[in-house]
Amino acid sequence: MQQPVPINPAAPPSVVTKPAARPARLRRRHGWLFISFLILVVLPTAVTFAYLVTRAADQYASTLGFSVRAEDSQSAIDLLGGLGGLSTGSSSDTDILYEYIQSQQLVEKIDSYIDLREIYARPEGDFIFRYHPGGTIEDLVAYWSRMVQIFYDAGNGMIEIRVKAFTPEEARQIGQAILDESTLVINELTEIARLDTTKYALDELLASQNALRDIRQEVTEFRAVNNIIDPNMELGVQTGLLNALQQQYSDALIELDLLRETTRETDPRVTQAERKIDVIEARIADERRKFGASSGPGAGEQNFTRLVSEFERLSVDLTFAQEAYLAARGAYEAKLADAVRQSRYLAPHIKPTLAEAAQFPRRYLTSMMVFALCFLGWCVLALVYYSIKDRR
Repeated sequence: MQQPVPINPAAPPSVVTKPAARPARLRRRHGWLFISFLILVVLPTAVTFAYLVTRAADQYASTLGFSVRAEDSQSAIDLLGGLGGLSTGSSSDTDILYEYIQSQQLVEKIDSYIDLREIYARPEGDFIFRYHPGGTIEDLVAYWSRMVQIFYDAGNGMIEIRVKAFTPEEARQIGQAILDESTLVINELTEIARLDTTKYALDELLASQNALRDIRQEVTEFRAVNNIIDPNMELGVQTGLLNALQQQYSDALIELDLLRETTRETDPRVTQAERKIDVIEARIADERRKFGASSGPGAGEQNFTRLVSEFERLSVDLTFAQEAYLAARGAYEAKLADAVRQSRYLAPHIKPTLAEAAQFPRRYLTSMMVFALCFLGWCVLALVYYSIKDRR
């Protein structure tokens, strides 16, 4: 009789091995996957490359760059201290230009004298990259954003533009038009800023100028009506003349008194002295009547005093008007000089270039990008398909 074999509990259990996997083989889904790769990846890439090589027109690029500069000249003292010079314009000016170059207003202006529609619609065989005639201004602006690329460095306020066209000359012509229109915009901004700065000072200057002209007209009319250039000077002359006549009148009276004491009344010298006194009195009265309507004592002096008072009032007004005009003129000149010091201008550091070879469209790079995008899309669709299949 056969003895049973003892079981060792420490011995490991026997490992059960599964049969090996069956070798891979092509199935129908693999064929459809390959066909989808040809349709979704190879075919679009081949069509794109064929179009770029056979139909797409060459595009030439013109590059230009500029920045907004502001004059920062100082006074003579500042210049001696070395504080004068040029500084960059404010970022707001550059931001305005950045938006203006992309605006419909600039496109309309350039199209009015360059005819952008005709330039960009010229290669009739290129249906993708050319502009289609008959489009609206919005279509032209959208096409403009494709052909004019702007690179703006906000750190140093510099703008670089790349303009594409189907001939080198037209690309440079459009770039020059952009530069010219941008210069006009900066000049307009500078003029507006100058007018805003000097507007109040100019109003004050015009008001003081009108006041000075009016008071001068009053002085001229006063002199014409009264036949007097300077009443103060005339008063001095007439006062001296009257004083001399008064002195002669006093001497004649003294001489007459002496004659009456030493001679008889019938003496011819007494008669002659009396006649001399009458002549002097008549002359004094005539001199006084030159400046007064009445011939009473003091009438002439009172009338002349009124003239002098009126002239002094006009003189004070004239002096005040002249000082006000000089002050307003100085303020206006200071404001104008300050506006000139802070004027802005466009400083091109790269003038529109003339290309010698076509750089666009980039046929190989574009084809590779189309291939990469199509391949990525195909991979996503394949993963989605296998994910759904595995869940079944």
